[in-house]
Amino acid sequence: MSGIIKKEKQFNTLITIVSIIVPVVVAILFGVKLPNVKPLTFLPPIYASINGVTAVLLVFAVWAIKNGKQKLHENIMKTCIGLSLLFLFLYIGYHMTSESTSFGGEGAIKYLYYFILITHIVLSIAIIPLVLRTYAKAYLGQFKEHRKLAKITFPIWLYVAITGVVVYLMISPYYVYS
Repeated sequence: MSGIIKKEKQFNTLITIVSIIVPVVVAILFGVKLPNVKPLTFLPPIYASINGVTAVLLVFAVWAIKNGKQKLHENIMKTCIGLSLLFLFLYIGYHMTSESTSFGGEGAIKYLYYFILITHIVLSIAIIPLVLRTYAKAYLGQFKEHRKLAKITFPIWLYVAITGVVVYLMISPYYVYS
């Protein structure tokens, strides 16, 4: 087995493990409330902003690569991955210290909110292996495969980032700050 194939198999195994563990751990931690800890109610606008910055950077990364700026593209994408990890930690921190907020809207807006929320959640789980596999393809120098996978990964990741902001804006009037 050639070195690149062996490395790719190792990456794929790690990506599969991470793609399963992250959603499971988040689901478990979502139900854990830290006792005697002041609610971190200041976090939602911060992690919503991180989603917004990620969306802008994703678009900028596409611009960079289309204009031959490979190193800039690479750095922006690494930043987007880092921002996604930061989002995840802040999101978990918020939910481990604060009660979940119910959406208070009624009628059609409520259905729209839940549609956006559910698609956001489902795609935020699906994007984990897509981002990691797309990154691995570039890391391994498999740029043809990287480009092909990036055409799927980019719109989904962009949707997740944008809808993260939209969900926050829609639910923010119903937050209870303590």
